[in-house]
Amino acid sequence: MAETSNADVKKMPFEQAIEELEGIVRDLEGGKVPLEKSVTLYERGEALKKRCDELLRQAEARVEKITLDANGKPTGSEPLDVD
Repeated sequence: MAETSNADVKKMPFEQAIEELEGIVRDLEGGKVPLEKSVTLYERGEALKKRCDELLRQAEARVEKITLDANGKPTGSEPLDVD
């Protein structure tokens, strides 16, 4: 059941996923959510976290590192090392 409700997460933009994840964290930290719903929220939160991590890795891979000469002036760019 949780897998079906988490299918939409795979298509979410980062901003929407992080906003929903923050709401889940607030609800769970509030301590007023019944146990069964807490488990469901936690599972959804895990799916959202995974999506956010994936999108951040993709963005990081596209970022370029600016290279500088001896005087500190930009000389170009090269791919960011993503190890």
